[in-house]
Amino acid sequence: MTRWYPVRLVAAVLLVPLLLATLLAGCSSDEPAGSLESGAATPAAPALSVTRTVASGLEVPWGVAFLPDGSTLVALRDSGEVRRVSADGQVTEAGSVPGAQHRGEGGLLGLAVPPPEQTGGRITVYAYFTGSQDNRIVTMLYQNGRLGTPSPILTGIPSAGFHNGGRMIIGPDDKLWVGTGDAGNTSAAQDRASLGGKILRLNLDGSPPADNPFPGSPVWSLGHRNVQGLAFDSQGRLWASEFGQDQWDELNLVRPGANYGWPLVEGPGTGGGEFEEPYAVWPTSEASPSGLAIVDDIAYLAGLRGERLWQVPLTGDADRAVARFDGTYGRLRTIVQAPDGTLWLTTSNRDGRGDPATDDDRILEITIG
Repeated sequence: MTRWYPVRLVAAVLLVPLLLATLLAGCSSDEPAGSLESGAATPAAPALSVTRTVASGLEVPWGVAFLPDGSTLVALRDSGEVRRVSADGQVTEAGSVPGAQHRGEGGLLGLAVPPPEQTGGRITVYAYFTGSQDNRIVTMLYQNGRLGTPSPILTGIPSAGFHNGGRMIIGPDDKLWVGTGDAGNTSAAQDRASLGGKILRLNLDGSPPADNPFPGSPVWSLGHRNVQGLAFDSQGRLWASEFGQDQWDELNLVRPGANYGWPLVEGPGTGGGEFEEPYAVWPTSEASPSGLAIVDDIAYLAGLRGERLWQVPLTGDADRAVARFDGTYGRLRTIVQAPDGTLWLTTSNRDGRGDPATDDDRILEITIG
């Protein structure tokens, strides 16, 4: 069953004030507003179908990054190993990341691969991982199907057994964008000198770009609890999905230098105008959003605790989000758009909090429309 939910759209972006007031007035309940038959489409939420299992038998896949040849590198959180998955689903070993240590939610997390023309014609893999002292970002050459020796480009990101962030993407500006967590130290999110609880923007060598909002700092935005989803829309704007604590998970439009309120605000509320209002919020039991992809200005959020994939229109033409695959595949971790336009979605049922099927964890291919 595909269900409509009255997700609260609480930011003024893309909506005229009268429409925003109407949306908020009609979204006071957290109960389902109705239902559609599975696979039904609307103008705001195209139908989705799982067309195949790309790969199975993986153990806690986390980062997913496509290579120039259309194959994919997949980071396995707990073991620190990396697998190459070809477009036809063949899985081979690609190496590992020395120093990655699994504890709690930490381990080998995000991966990113810039186009080779941005890295001197060589394939360079960026990896975010939890080490003995911190979370850090390293680069590795990828040659002949194997990863080379890692070289750190950013260290000192706070680490703990939880709230490690870890998502990385290459933006349309050819910069490396990184989501971090507060590592359980809530005050770090409001401390501009700390790399915890932030969204970072880096040059590909790890240095802070000159046009970042805080001179000499990689910090792009602050006041985040645990960012694990980053994606850009058709206008080149950054969006982020964020774990809440007890009440609200968030989808945020990320602005340079903006403060998103944690730990002073969770979910709706601007602290008297000091903080940014989230675009959409969910009860934490219905989301816990990790991965984020945006296709045709519709956001797709992969839910861990919620065990569903959310579709959220970003153009203001609908006041409700759609939950797909509710409970069908268990915990959902990462979602990315493949070169052929499909979505690749990973399960996370072997992460210690799920109920794994015999073929978990999986990468599922999803066709839109």
